Amino acid sequence: MTEPASERVRRLLPWLVAVAFFMESLDTTILNTAVPAIAAALQVQPLSMKAVLSSYTLSVAVFVPVSGWLADRFGTRRVFATAIALFTLGSFLCGIATDIHTLVACRILQGMGGAMMVPVGRLTMVRTFPKGELVRAMSFVAIPSLIGPMLGPVAGGFIVHYLHWRAIFFVNIPIGLVGLYMVWRHLPDYRTERSDPLDWIGLVQFSSGIALLSYVLEVFGEHTLSGREMLALLGLSMALLAAYGRHAVSTPRPLLRLVLLRIRTFRVAVGGSFITRLGAGGMPFLLPLLYQVGMGYTPVQAALLIVAQPIAAISLKVFVPHILARLGYRRVLLWNTVLMGGLIMLFATIGPGTPVWQILLQGFLFGFCSSLQYSSMNTLVYADVSGSDTSMASTISSTLQQMSMSFGVATASLVAALFIPDRFHSNPAELIHGIHQAFLALGALTVLSALVFRELRADDGLAVSRGQDGASEASFGK
Repeated sequence: MTEPASERVRRLLPWLVAVAFFMESLDTTILNTAVPAIAAALQVQPLSMKAVLSSYTLSVAVFVPVSGWLADRFGTRRVFATAIALFTLGSFLCGIATDIHTLVACRILQGMGGAMMVPVGRLTMVRTFPKGELVRAMSFVAIPSLIGPMLGPVAGGFIVHYLHWRAIFFVNIPIGLVGLYMVWRHLPDYRTERSDPLDWIGLVQFSSGIALLSYVLEVFGEHTLSGREMLALLGLSMALLAAYGRHAVSTPRPLLRLVLLRIRTFRVAVGGSFITRLGAGGMPFLLPLLYQVGMGYTPVQAALLIVAQPIAAISLKVFVPHILARLGYRRVLLWNTVLMGGLIMLFATIGPGTPVWQILLQGFLFGFCSSLQYSSMNTLVYADVSGSDTSMASTISSTLQQMSMSFGVATASLVAALFIPDRFHSNPAELIHGIHQAFLALGALTVLSALVFRELRADDGLAVSRGQDGASEASFGK
């Protein structure tokens, strides 16, 4: 590992990582508002566009497990730069795609780059800042990764209305080029003296298992496979994941060291985050469909209805360290999760006659709760993890996070489709009804995730929250 980062690097690093996180996280949902326009251009149904959306996050989940190994082996600077290059190239290829299958393939290439940006960026932050400063540092960096999925539909709506849907991908190119320059100039280059060999067997088992599981969720209800074939694929995916579980506990250097799940705070953080994001992960996909296809708003109008969420997320960020220091992780995650799930279910009351002020208010409250929820879960991951395990902890956390986001979109689309008589020829009222049922199901799932956080103790997370309330502003924020 290199020498400790200089004060100048400590000031610039959060900004650099934040920009990369923003570019990656924005791309997870920027297509959402553009779904109707892209579906019409590529001659597919809007609900079928879930493959384009979830293929990115699934690709991230598949390739994240090797990101920690690559960073340890080749250094954080080289891997982070390669990630930005792949992401930028994938963005360009998406922008020139002419059919949905090519677009999905290019999104997978984008996901390969995104898979390395998120965990390697987090790893660099964790190795640069001590635990006492980590909440404030991660809260700052989490701003773009939080508002990106919320701001994505807003940006997508304006681009589709005033430019062209292909410009959604081209905006990443100048950001990526600037990011490459900044990475080589300022990113610390952490690496280990000796890296373990890559667990190729585990990589094949785990990646194949989650890819098959995601495919089953994608094609469920599409009538392209029989019920027997679906069950067979589901059984095979479960068998592959079970095989990886056995492999991970029997091999000395597994792809994902599941033994870290014995750390209670880590287990609760990643487990609760997975279930919570299953529920909330479908919101950026469902809201633009509700506002545009169901209620008849234009892409720009739909974007303006969503903009309250990122505004709320930004406004709360500076208070997160104080809230956690005052109330503790257990109390915050228990009550905020229930409130967040209730707000998701409340979106089922929105219809053609709903006042705009009510839609904006619900969006603002949802963004407020989401900001507190994600910041709390992301920092609790490192509460009791030793310095030597931070790379693996970051990898496991990022993998499960991306899996839950991918499955969340697929689950939201699946539930909505189940309540629509004929999604290929449905009218707006039928679509609204299906989306409302999806809100109720996803909200209930989010509320249930609060049960996971009951395992926390009142003093859990003190290593990262103690001393933050009233602490001086960190130098990187100025």
